[in-house]
Amino acid sequence: MEEVYRFLKECGTYYLATAEGDQPRVRPFGTIDLFDGRLTIQTGKVKEVSKQMLANPKVEICAFQNGRWLRLAATAVEDPRVEAQEHMLEAYPSLKGRYQAGDGNTQIFALINVTATFSSFTEESRVVTF
Repeated sequence: MEEVYRFLKECGTYYLATAEGDQPRVRPFGTIDLFDGRLTIQTGKVKEVSKQMLANPKVEICAFQNGRWLRLAATAVEDPRVEAQEHMLEAYPSLKGRYQAGDGNTQIFALINVTATFSSFTEESRVVTF
């Protein structure tokens, strides 16, 4: 989990895929945190991505840096605790202009049942699960 966290944190931007009915939806994302022993991401409840993850919690993430990429499949489970929101906002203070812990909009999703595959053109792929 730590290796996946570091890779995504160093990338800065990764791409999160959700489903809306039978249509995949992909968008750039930038929040990644470790809270209470779980990898977490943040969004706003008013966003379509939130509605999509609540309707179908299966997500995928793809990130690339320095000739290596990460593909991650997981289940996104909402963590409604204000402490999770506070932890994320401390990790990303630039979000505090748009989000506040306990504001009714800030939303944290923990990624569970994770299968992460590290790949490159020069090495064999390696899979980690948690």
